[in-house]
Amino acid sequence: MSYNVAVRALCEFTAKEGDLDLRFTPAPTAAEGMAGHSTVVGRRGAGYIAELPLAGDYPGLRVSGRADGYNPAQNLLEEIKTHRGDVARIPHNHRLLHWAQAKVYGWLLCQAQELERIDLALVYFNVISQKETVFRESFAATDLRAFFELQCARFVAWAQQESAHRDERDASLQRLRFPYPSFRQGQRQLAEAVYRAARDGRDLMAQATTGIGKTLATLFPQLKAMPGQQLDRLFFLTAKTPGRRLALDALASLRAQEHAMPLRVLEHVARDKACEYPDKACHGESCPLAKGFYDRLPAARSAALEQRWLSHEALRDVARAHQVCPYYLSQELCRWADVVVCDYNYYFDINALLHGLTQLNGWRVALLVDEAHNLIDRARGMYSAELDQAEFNALRKLAPSKLKGVLERVGRHWHQLHRDQEEPYRIQQALPDLFIIALQKAVGAITDHLTDQPEGNQAALLRFYLDAMLFCRLAEAYGAHSLFDISLHQPIGPNGLSTLCLRNIVPAPFLAPRFAAAHSCTLFSATLSPGHYHADLLGLAAGTQWLEVESPFRAEQLQVRALSNLSTRYQHREASLGPITHLMARQFQAQPGNYLAFFSSYAYLEQALSQLRAEKPDIPLWAQSRSMNEGERQAFLERFRAGSQGIGFAVLGGAFGEGIDLPGERLIGAFIATLGLPQVNPVNEEVKARMQQMFGNGYDYAYLYPGLQKVVQAAGRVIRTTQDEGVVYLLDDRFTQNAVRQLLPGWWKVDKTRL
Repeated sequence: MSYNVAVRALCEFTAKEGDLDLRFTPAPTAAEGMAGHSTVVGRRGAGYIAELPLAGDYPGLRVSGRADGYNPAQNLLEEIKTHRGDVARIPHNHRLLHWAQAKVYGWLLCQAQELERIDLALVYFNVISQKETVFRESFAATDLRAFFELQCARFVAWAQQESAHRDERDASLQRLRFPYPSFRQGQRQLAEAVYRAARDGRDLMAQATTGIGKTLATLFPQLKAMPGQQLDRLFFLTAKTPGRRLALDALASLRAQEHAMPLRVLEHVARDKACEYPDKACHGESCPLAKGFYDRLPAARSAALEQRWLSHEALRDVARAHQVCPYYLSQELCRWADVVVCDYNYYFDINALLHGLTQLNGWRVALLVDEAHNLIDRARGMYSAELDQAEFNALRKLAPSKLKGVLERVGRHWHQLHRDQEEPYRIQQALPDLFIIALQKAVGAITDHLTDQPEGNQAALLRFYLDAMLFCRLAEAYGAHSLFDISLHQPIGPNGLSTLCLRNIVPAPFLAPRFAAAHSCTLFSATLSPGHYHADLLGLAAGTQWLEVESPFRAEQLQVRALSNLSTRYQHREASLGPITHLMARQFQAQPGNYLAFFSSYAYLEQALSQLRAEKPDIPLWAQSRSMNEGERQAFLERFRAGSQGIGFAVLGGAFGEGIDLPGERLIGAFIATLGLPQVNPVNEEVKARMQQMFGNGYDYAYLYPGLQKVVQAAGRVIRTTQDEGVVYLLDDRFTQNAVRQLLPGWWKVDKTRL
């Protein structure tokens, strides 16, 4: 069996050496790179062959790719690279990698045409000056063959290992059994549907009540389907840390049934959580883990993959042992792991790592999207961009003199956008062309500046540059799926400031290609109703299967009490505190146990917490705080112990709003107070109009009542009782029985009640 590898992938594996260097130097965009290649090719004479396909073999290995260009008259093979700035700034290890690619292509061409010698050239094309810098050498075919075989020998052992691993992995997954004697109610139904979707290469949306074991019921059948469908990778994507932990726990229960199970599992976390030296820059002159990174990477990579189980903690231990950066080691291991457990953004973001690797390597992948209702808001954030004028004005004072002119032009057009605006918030019906052009010119000027002076720049300049690039990029893709709005800062006046936002409201056009790139996708949550609403907003394919999983719970286990005579509107907040705290105290005294109390903001939470502490100092209380780290969040959850009593205060939409699992503990109730349902306002009216424009009628309710939907989602996740009756209080008079039932279908009953 021969292992197939691209020339670029082969050389990146075998010929990279030296430091990890992530100093910010603007590189040509993909469009600039393609245009640069076309320019160089266009300058060549007749008979020049561009994109020449080449392939060759080494025992156990098939190497293929496309050489950038070949001039038969000169017997000259060219490797074309685009760049910005002084060519001397291209790092030495990058040049070595480029020469390695040229030499491999050189041998493949010599072999194909039986050439004894060939000239190779690295052509560096400056996309700004349009100037070519050429480094040319002549090579004997025997020398190129020796180089090719050296690279292949370095890789073939790895390729054989990977082929053997794949066979072992698939054999093990075929033997895989469900780790418990029986399925919980609803688990088998969900597992069978996931397996069928994976087998048939289709997408599935599954709504299943919290508590049935959705994570295990999706991972088990998806893994079972991998051998038959010849899947390369499984990506388990989640919104928050608790979701990653649940996935790792479920995978651990599956691995426990076979000693040294040959399944590589990687937990990939954000760079700020993995970084060992947050005060240092990512290059060899600053960070000791970046210096010589590629020299130590092969040993670290091998050690990590021998271990197979690569949680964040396990990966950190390997990285420390080999003195390499744990985050960039993890990025490398994303290429070789069978299962990657990570945040949504690593597959769905505009520059997502896993999606890029999938496209580059032609992988067949499957997606499991945990708590998928969260993906709508998360994706909206991924495909939105914001510019703050106060930050921009502060930057203008610090910017280098040669940037003053372009920034002043941006400032003038910016001021004109809101000069006559009197209301605090306004949605514009079209993009401001003159402002966008000025912003694009500013981005170009800053790009040139950073190319010439990559170090010693203000952080504010880099931050604005990245924000402005995203703004320009999303402006190019602007359509009915997004809004352009202007928010005025206080005080409002002719010399006031504003914030500009390209606000995505329908992420479907951006997400649809990501779903289409996967063999199959399963999206699951306790709240995916209404199904067409989520499918349309997420861009799922027509005919995506919808499954309502049978619930194991009884209606008698939970009461949802919607208050009919209490307002939690902002203007009534002070008046609502007394009734809310009295209700909480009364419920706790009548039925002692563990409760969660959700509020719509930290300010509201702190007011209610202070009042309840003053009134009932004997009730144990603890609260979520701003910017809690993982240890503090865990300590918050550990207060919910079997036999303990008290009320934990949390913020809706925060770390404890959903995805909480308290196995063995007892949570018997919740109090959920919002600032009320949003009124009909310009935002909702415009959103409704855009939704109707894109999908037709039928979206008024879902968009005019997002507050209620969030409350309902939280309610469905915090109650974990299976024996005793729990209670959820919805603390706002606008919650009607019919509204709650429409957005909260399931195993609970809803009662309208009064204080």
